[in-house]
Amino acid sequence: MPRIHRETRIDAPRERVFDLARHVEAHVATMPNEEAVRGSGLLGPGDVVTFRAPQFGVSFELTAEVVEFERPRQFRDVQRDGVFGSLSHEHTFASVDGGTVMTDDVRFSMPLDPLGRLGAPVARWRLARLVDYHAAALKALAEGDEWRTFLDD
Repeated sequence: MPRIHRETRIDAPRERVFDLARHVEAHVATMPNEEAVRGSGLLGPGDVVTFRAPQFGVSFELTAEVVEFERPRQFRDVQRDGVFGSLSHEHTFASVDGGTVMTDDVRFSMPLDPLGRLGAPVARWRLARLVDYHAAALKALAEGDEWRTFLDD
């Protein structure tokens, strides 16, 4: 199963980073050309959200459910409907030296195996770029003053 694993150091409190990572509108603000078509605000256990975004000129939707949740340490969401055979994204947050290390661990499979496996390298490349983009944008959001737009801290 293809995997993307990233760690990002963020100079902001763990609780802030955790809440920004689970905030639907903050997610949309930190992703290119993405919109939420279902769900809003802070996601918690059992919450479902649907995002729509163009990929390679075609609009795709992905519906995910929060299946694990331990504030402010970790949460995991899994695809309930979308283009992948399966997709799981675990988000973990560790307090370190006055800041936070945010870890993204994404595992996915392609539909229509074994034929779908041919598209796995392209999907992995695209997902890795999106994870990196989102982590950098979330870092900038959490470290600046814009986070107050989304959270009442």
